[in-house]
Amino acid sequence: MTTGIEHAIVDTDRGKVRGMVEGEAVSFRGIPYAASPVGELRFAPPQPHPGWTDVREAATAGPSVPQAASRLEKVQGQRVPDWNEDGSLTVNVFTPRRALGDGVARPVLVWWHGGGFTSGSGGWDWYDGARLAALGDIVVVTANYRVGPLGYLYLPEIGAANLGPQDQAAVLRWVQDNIASFGGDPRTVTVGGQSAGAYSSLMLALDPATNGSITRVLLQSGPFGLDPQDAHRAAENAGAYLRLLGIPEGTDTAKALRALPVEQLLDAYGSLSVQLATPGSAAPPMYPVLGAPGMPRTWPQALADGALEGRPLLIGTTRDEATAFFAFDPRIQDLTTSGALDVLTAQVGRQAAQDVYRQHAARLPQATPAQIFTAVQTDGLFRDGSLQIADHHAAGGTTTYVYEFDYAPTEDPDALGATHCAELPFLFNTFDAYPDSPVLAGDGAAQRALGREFATAVAEFVTAGTARDWLPYAPATATRIRHFG
Repeated sequence: MTTGIEHAIVDTDRGKVRGMVEGEAVSFRGIPYAASPVGELRFAPPQPHPGWTDVREAATAGPSVPQAASRLEKVQGQRVPDWNEDGSLTVNVFTPRRALGDGVARPVLVWWHGGGFTSGSGGWDWYDGARLAALGDIVVVTANYRVGPLGYLYLPEIGAANLGPQDQAAVLRWVQDNIASFGGDPRTVTVGGQSAGAYSSLMLALDPATNGSITRVLLQSGPFGLDPQDAHRAAENAGAYLRLLGIPEGTDTAKALRALPVEQLLDAYGSLSVQLATPGSAAPPMYPVLGAPGMPRTWPQALADGALEGRPLLIGTTRDEATAFFAFDPRIQDLTTSGALDVLTAQVGRQAAQDVYRQHAARLPQATPAQIFTAVQTDGLFRDGSLQIADHHAAGGTTTYVYEFDYAPTEDPDALGATHCAELPFLFNTFDAYPDSPVLAGDGAAQRALGREFATAVAEFVTAGTARDWLPYAPATATRIRHFG
């Protein structure tokens, strides 16, 4: 390793990379961890990258994986499309500046972006890990993984089955092989993420094929109320997708899929999303499939089997998760009480719908039917599962921390409150990367102070598996939930 005023060069198992010194951190962006998923490697498990001979510039992130726009653009802000299938499987490493020269191995956080298994990129400035690395004296790794049909199309006969999770497993292998060169400790790895990234983190931590390299687990706003797709339903959706693409039965499906322009693959996925959409549902048409690589069993089964025991856990949600999905949906905002009950009945059955609606209505006496419905979804999709995981983990004697992120913007005309994704700029101190987000309308000084508090707590957990001034969680003990905001 060599360092200078502006650059740092590090060895990886595929070649040297040159990063950029940025304040108290050094950033290495766009490092390939696998070969480009193009040609014969489209819809195939990740393969080793062939490597390079010259020093590879790592000053800018690689392209996103192919995807359509996020459905949460009105919450987080719009992004200019930056995807390219070629060169998309990359990692970004952010390390404290002194970590490249003092010989001390730092704890590592491998953090996965969300996006409903359909969008997102570890290279976006929303998730730039430089400030978090410097604040916490830790090494932060973000990465791309295939999403949408390229990552979750279920056609095991051509090798396509949970390719997104297989990409993530390849990133963990890359970290084990390479992170020491960046000042990281491969024996102290926290896997974490938000939303779909939290769901992915739990899968990785529970899967015997990957959990051996994971020391601690950070789960932010995981949609744990979303059951994994069963293979039969996933195969049905794959068949519908092939029909939308005009690929007839009896043809060489793999060859046909690999010959199509990626734009056509995305367009058909968008059509399938519309075809399968139901009011009040946040589920994408393709996401992790039970029994495929990366998900040998459900998370309740794996927890019962003790798969997470001994690994400290930090888990939490925002207070008003589901407003991000429904605040701008007129089908939900115009609901009457009977209409809300009808939508809930389609999801959970008539009696359960009546019971859960009545409970939330009693807790929110001034709320509209849309607000009650949204609160039901916040609990059912995010909070209930998170608390179930925390209760089980703490009851087993393993250190567990639970938080709720309560910060709401001072200017909030859409009544988003502390919505899904609200904590992200606070964790990474990337407030400037969200110029169009209604989540950040208000007092910048207060936001940055809260961000430092939240990020410090996370970094302490990554470093030691504990957090100062924070009592570990006890099962069913609301007073042990730390509130940020």
